[in-house]
Amino acid sequence: MRHTLLAVAVAIAVAGCSKAPAPSENKDKTADATTSAATEQDNTLYALGAAIGRNVATFDLTETELKKVQEGIADAALHKEPKVDPSSYFPKIQELQTTRLAAAAAAEKKAGDAYLAKAAAEKGAQKTESGLVYSVVTEGTGPSPKATDTVKVHYHGTLPSGKVFDSSVQRNEPATFPLNGVIPCWTEGVQLMKVGGKSRLVCPAALAYGDRGAPPDIKPGATLIFDVQLLGIEKAQEK
Repeated sequence: MRHTLLAVAVAIAVAGCSKAPAPSENKDKTADATTSAATEQDNTLYALGAAIGRNVATFDLTETELKKVQEGIADAALHKEPKVDPSSYFPKIQELQTTRLAAAAAAEKKAGDAYLAKAAAEKGAQKTESGLVYSVVTEGTGPSPKATDTVKVHYHGTLPSGKVFDSSVQRNEPATFPLNGVIPCWTEGVQLMKVGGKSRLVCPAALAYGDRGAPPDIKPGATLIFDVQLLGIEKAQEK
């Protein structure tokens, strides 16, 4: 194996030397490669920071608060003596997160309630006892699924702001899943549909991701809007 690897290495080296570029061309390519490598490293480090940022996004930090967090990250990353013992502050960190989540959820729910009321007032809309607002866009002609069925759908999920957070339509790939394995809004709403039909489901937070949300795109307490097309009901696989 060692001889084989050596032979390959030699072959590559010979091939690389068979047509040597002009000195200026070689220098330019080396500079380009160095710049590209530096850019990739910068992008990697930025991605590391973005990943850390996602983990603290639920704290809804101000710029001043974020600077304090960055100071703590820097001290820990550079092996400096921490100004406080992090482990003794874990309960306070949890308390801060819980408080911030509750505040964010309350604000989001208030905005969501206004959107739900507006949606429920639209012509043809129905509001169920659970709080789901359901509107038929195109009536289907096939059967309706049960909660225990697996369905095939196309969907487009947006926030009240209009921002898309998930869409099988944009991926151009229908989704298949058991109705009792998704958020309550879907379990209830898709059962109201018939195969071939299209409907809009406006889901209050209690029927979606609740007070925790699904960061980074779905905030705590967020109301969600789904445009759903029921393509079919999948046959249960024989055991």
